[in-house]
Formats: sequence, structure tokens, C-alpha cells
Amino acid sequence: VATYAGDPAVYDSRDVVEGSLFFALPGIHTDGHSYIEEAVRRGAAAVCHSMELSQYRPGTVYLRVDNTRRLMSPVSARFYGHPSEEMTVIGVTGTDGKSTTVSFIHQLLEAHGRKTGFLSTVLFNIGGRTQKNWFRQSTPEAPEVHRILREMRDAGCTHAVVEATSHGLSPRNNRLGDVAFDVGVFTNLSKEHLEFHKTFEQYRYDKANLFRLLTPRTGRAVINYDDPSGDYMGEASSAPVLTYSLRNAEADIYAEEIEERENGQTVSIVDTRAAGSFGGANTPRRGETAVGEQSARRAKTSTEVFLPLTGRFNVENLLAALAAVSSSTGSLLGEFAEAVGELTPVKGRMVPVPLEHPFGVLVDYAHTPGSFEKLFPGLRRMTKGTLIALFGSAGERDLEKRPKLGEIASRYADIVILADEDPRGEKPLDILEDV
Repeated sequence: VATYAGDPAVYDSRDVVEGSLFFALPGIHTDGHSYIEEAVRRGAAAVCHSMELSQYRPGTVYLRVDNTRRLMSPVSARFYGHPSEEMTVIGVTGTDGKSTTVSFIHQLLEAHGRKTGFLSTVLFNIGGRTQKNWFRQSTPEAPEVHRILREMRDAGCTHAVVEATSHGLSPRNNRLGDVAFDVGVFTNLSKEHLEFHKTFEQYRYDKANLFRLLTPRTGRAVINYDDPSGDYMGEASSAPVLTYSLRNAEADIYAEEIEERENGQTVSIVDTRAAGSFGGANTPRRGETAVGEQSARRAKTSTEVFLPLTGRFNVENLLAALAAVSSSTGSLLGEFAEAVGELTPVKGRMVPVPLEHPFGVLVDYAHTPGSFEKLFPGLRRMTKGTLIALFGSAGERDLEKRPKLGEIASRYADIVILADEDPRGEKPLDILEDV
């Protein structure tokens, strides 16, 4: 690993220090090529660019490539000594439930004695130190990803959990293209980020890149059997597939009984795999059992756990997390039963605000039609009086989802209050009119 005070690939000229390698990235609002001169003045030793420049200063190395953003990932991985290859790395992708599943996996591994770091939308944890994710990106750019992974490994982490977004998995951004993933987890898929991917088919294809990155020999794919895109994700993987389901006994792991309580849920989880078999079938096609797996089906075990969180979607996230930790450690599900009872929610996910008033306040990160459809029916059932929904929609993101959010909220809530939520370059009122 090179010895250098700053990041290997600097893409913001304000971050350049003496000796930096500056990557000129074309962006939505501005172009990094316009800041090359500033980067050189600040001490950049080399500049990576994709366009012809008007001047080349003596003493500075200029590297012209076809795609500066794509090159930034392997350069960052090499600079930090490929830290992902020194740990068990679990990637979680999907439209909804990623951050909660990442958190559950982290908590379960830690309870099982595995020092684990994680990187997600709200927070990241480096060997016991939890920090706010200040990048404004669920998956940061490649230099930050590999730097954080290196810090995790240097802190003694044996496992890392990474929230793998479609932006991060897309080859257009290539933020995760050089991360060595051992386990890939798929939660669910609905339309999102079409302003970037353009079509649902491209969005789904980019999500599936997580499973294309898994190696056949050591990789494991954990797939939601209940989601229509589950087969697609499983078939993208050349690694063995392990399926989970909220209701279907054809899955490798499924919930047999769910009893809701005021303070959580009791769940009976069935594992149809034989003891010591942690890969599942090679494909998740419905109703099929791979050759040699019939005996595994007959050796099913049942484990009852108490999940101190409400909502069926949290059971779904728990099943994904248990399948992932089982696959990555070679442990039976029952070994994690006690730890499930100690799970805590992710900050900003169904978190009650303590108030001395005769009404309740909950904060949740739901921001897609799919998450609204899961959230609001439960809120309606538990609300005795008036249900008030307060939300917004971010600017320059998913224009077509906005009226769907409004429709779902108005179907369940008595009062809907719309607020600004990071309008970026859009007019705030235009966003609220769309909703």
C-alpha cells in the first residue's frame, strides 16, 4: 500500500493536496475538466482526463483515458491494497430494506463474535466506531469505499457489510466494480431511479451486477424467493443460491408462523437445508430442487425467535440477514436465535419520538411506492384516531414515483402534509405539485 496522506483518486479539486492524482469526472451540473487548472495549482502530481485539454503544464503527468470514472475504481482498490480480498464482504442490494438488512447482518455477526464493519445510507461503522454517512450517497465513490474497507481491515474486522445501490453497481459509475464480494443479498425490486437507469430493465440489470461479481467457488447468493425478480437475480449468479421467503415452503429458509405482539413479533423460521449445507440450490427456480438436495429438504429444522420490532417487512429483512450470516459463517440458524432478540432498529426506521403528548410520532425513511405500501397499512391498523403523514420527495430523482407516493399516502392517511426534501436543482413547489 502506498504511503500518502490523502485519497489516491481525488475528484473534487478542493480536496487536492500535494501529490494527488486528480480525476476529471463529467457530472450532471458541472464537469471536472473545468477544474483541472485549479487541481494543478493545488499540487496535483497527475491528472486523469477523457477530453483534449487546451494546455498541458510542464511537470504534471496527464493521463488521457476513455472513461475516467471507470478507471477510478481499480486505481483506488490497488492503492489501498485490495482490502475487500482480506475480509468476508457481504453486499446487500434491492429497492427497499437494504439499510435495515445491513444493520441486522452487522448486529448478528458482532453478537456471534465476528468483528464487523458496515457501510450504509445513514451510517458506517469501522471496527466499532459508528459515524454518520456524510457523502450524500448511499454508496460513496470508489476512493471512499476502498479507504473505508481498508480502515475496517486495519481495525481488525473480519467481515464487512456494504449497501450496494444500483448507482454503485452500475458500470457508468463503477463504484463497486473492484470490491470482492463473498455474499450477495437481494431484498426486493420495484421501480426507482429511472432518471438514471432510464428503464426498469436496465435498473434490474445493474442491480444484478452484485451477483455477477460473486465467484462460483466461494460466493453465495441470498435471494428473496417471493419477489418476481428473484429468479433473474439468482440466474445472474454463477455462485450457489440460497432462497428465503416470508410464506413459501419451497424456499430454503422461510417463516412458518408469525405472531405479532405490541413489542415485536415471534417468528418460527424453518431451515430446509441439511446440517452443514450452507449454499442452497444452484438456481432459485420455483418448485425445483437441485440434484443432491432432496435429502437436505427432509432434514429441515425449525427455530423460534423473538424479533423486538414490528412490521412484516422487518421479518423479511431478518430472514435475509439470517441467511447471509449463516452462509458467511457456516453456522446453523439456531445459533443466532438469542441475538435476534437483541436487535435494534436502524436510526430513522420506524423510530418513535418520545413526547409527553396524547399522540405518537414515528420517523421512517420510506421514500418509494413499495416501501409506502408496506408501511402505511400497518400504521393504519395501529392508529386508533387520526393518521397524519408528513413527507417529501427528493429533487432530480424518480419523477414518476411522486404521484404514486401521493396516491398511497392519501389512501391510508387522514391528513397529508407535504414538505421540502432536498430539492437539489428543482423548484420545490414543482416537486410538491407532482406528489
